[in-house]
Amino acid sequence: MPSEREILIAEAEIWAAQDIDSSTRAEARSLVERTRRGDAEAERELAEAFGGRLSFGTAGLRGRLGAGPGRMNRVVVSQTSAGFAAYLLEVEQRRGSGDAPSVVIGYDGRVGSAIFARDAAEVFAGAGVNAYLLPEAGPTPLTAFAVRHLDVSAGVMITASHNPPRDNGYKVYLGGDDAGSQIVPPVDAEIAAHIDRAAQRPVSELVRSHGYTTLGRGVADAYVAETSAAVLAGLPQREDAPGVAVGSDVEPKVVYTAMHGVGAALAQRVFAATGLPRVVPVIEQIHPDGAFPTVDFPNPEEPGALDLAYRTARTARADLIVAHDPDADRLAIAALHSSEAQGYRRLTGNELGLLLGWRAAERAVARAAERGIPVAGTLACTIVSSPALRAVAAAYGIDYAETLSGFKWVSRVPRLIFGFEEALGYLTHPAIVRDKDGISASADAIAMFRELAATGRTVWDRLDEASERFGHFASGQVTVRLPSMADASALIRRIRQDPPRAFGETSVRGSRDLLNRGEAEVPADVLRFDLADGSRVMIRPSGTEPKLKIYLDTFSDEGSAQQRRGAAERSLEELERAVRHLLDEVQRDSGASREGA
Repeated sequence: MPSEREILIAEAEIWAAQDIDSSTRAEARSLVERTRRGDAEAERELAEAFGGRLSFGTAGLRGRLGAGPGRMNRVVVSQTSAGFAAYLLEVEQRRGSGDAPSVVIGYDGRVGSAIFARDAAEVFAGAGVNAYLLPEAGPTPLTAFAVRHLDVSAGVMITASHNPPRDNGYKVYLGGDDAGSQIVPPVDAEIAAHIDRAAQRPVSELVRSHGYTTLGRGVADAYVAETSAAVLAGLPQREDAPGVAVGSDVEPKVVYTAMHGVGAALAQRVFAATGLPRVVPVIEQIHPDGAFPTVDFPNPEEPGALDLAYRTARTARADLIVAHDPDADRLAIAALHSSEAQGYRRLTGNELGLLLGWRAAERAVARAAERGIPVAGTLACTIVSSPALRAVAAAYGIDYAETLSGFKWVSRVPRLIFGFEEALGYLTHPAIVRDKDGISASADAIAMFRELAATGRTVWDRLDEASERFGHFASGQVTVRLPSMADASALIRRIRQDPPRAFGETSVRGSRDLLNRGEAEVPADVLRFDLADGSRVMIRPSGTEPKLKIYLDTFSDEGSAQQRRGAAERSLEELERAVRHLLDEVQRDSGASREGA
């Protein structure tokens, strides 16, 4: 019987023989040769690349570039496209439709994205799917928009968003009844089964065709027109000058970074069409560069990612910093702050989500009053985001919903008028795009900043106003790094078996286990603890890394805004100590090893 090593070598040799890309073909053969010579590192790489297949789920595919079924490469993209095409054809057949399904394909500026997109287009076209390829690298929200705008059956976006430079991915949307949202179970499993069947055939047997359509700039033009119109429609008007937006005579200086991604051109077109000020670009990061040379991780949340933006802002004496991640679906905002060494402080995702959600609620109430109808709509966020949005919804008589993590769930909330997640994702115009959209959200954020400046206020003043009106919500996170994802699952399992009755001196008022059927859209490995003082603890393992994540939320509504903030933040510190103590006890009892938090 062949050894595991021999099986891996055989798999790699078969792969190399059919690989359509010379670079990954050479990589596979090199790994085989080095493994045969006894190179332990090469054997480890071989096992990772050829020991299994990249798992297709609701987020599609995402993984490291390289040879083998466990990496992102032209063979995997071709097989995935063939499987997705088969699914779309099957759906049309079940409907009894005689029409061919259709798909729009977009791609970002990462290494390999353009060729992956062309491979996908050729395979879809070869399978009999009408395929439309966007003309150039662009943001993820543009592809999500295109699904609805073109009324196609599906969309594919080649991107790894804010992942490290060596990664890429394959993201999927559905049209029709799904209205351009990302896929949810059980559709992901159905598509994955088709992909597995397609992968059983030699890639050379996949029919390819150049009969796809490369689109012009019409989709981008339509996105700019619809987004700018939606932003303009939400601008409050001056009482002394009807038709003139509040703050339109104020010109804050805004610094913008695309984080080496593809957001700059489309974002600046939207800003211009909306009458927002021209931005000062972070020159070193304004053009697409898949190597992301100025940042360790191209994610605005990561320490150091905004350092160049801060430097540019200080030089320009800017009032505001706007940062997109590389595919421009996430947004970070930083504003002048006297207590920060760099001169600016970045708003957390929860803070910006609160402000944009509050603004959306005000707009909804104003529109309803103009029409003489009751206010309607829903504010939504993910279960690990701050519950502050619930207070806003209650104050304005608007519905509120919490969903599982991911915009695949947020975008599907009925009558949605605004949604967000704490990881810098915002959906300010769900009638246009059914996914997080950093470009439209940034236009709304700049407009909001300008409106505040027109009355002599800052975003920090606005957050104080929120604390006074809704109470102060403080949020934090504890991350436990573990040797493997299995260890993370084991740790939450131990907590589930013996759930805490208190965190420190504060008792648990109620708890929910989202693995239980009916507690969420689908069963999820999440524990929720509601405490007697109004605090909340959410615990879940990361879906992509060997980590256990604990989300903490505290609340105070006594005293002034400053007093409320101080009380909530003190409670947060106490809660974090209690959570760390609990984790230490659980890990000590289970013998698990912790690398740190």
